[in-house]
Amino acid sequence: MGQIAERVLAQLNRAALFFAYLGCAMVFVQVAWTSYGVMMRYVFSNPDAIVTEATALLLFPVAFVGLAYALREDAYPRVTFLLDALAPRGRRLLLTLNYLVIIAVGVFFSIASVDATIKSFHSGAASEILLWPRYLFWAPSAAAIVLFSACAVMRLITLWNRSDDELKGCL
Repeated sequence: MGQIAERVLAQLNRAALFFAYLGCAMVFVQVAWTSYGVMMRYVFSNPDAIVTEATALLLFPVAFVGLAYALREDAYPRVTFLLDALAPRGRRLLLTLNYLVIIAVGVFFSIASVDATIKSFHSGAASEILLWPRYLFWAPSAAAIVLFSACAVMRLITLWNRSDDELKGCL
């Protein structure tokens, strides 16, 4: 089970990296589009009406596509003095509690975002100015949150597959 979990986690980590690159691309598009909007407004005195809505719509998926990558890199803030003071068994239990909270939050938002994606797809809802289908903005967010939840579950599984000696240096 340990080797399978490690392989699945490796695949999920690759997907997390893909989503991180996707987030970088979205930020690049936002920066370029916003710069274009500023130039049109102040240099040519001809403001672009769609810049604000387009960049605002892109902010939503950008907020979530990096979640799994942050989990992969262990980049979430946490207080470690208690973990450092605990024996491996206590450390494992505290980390388990931490992952269970992460999983609970992730699953809640996964259900909400997948539901919103499906409902926006079936309703045909579109943005007000651009008339872009809203599910195009919900779908990457939903996929990213589901990936985040799956990564958290796999990290919990691999945590329990480690020996006590491996946990000594593990945060």
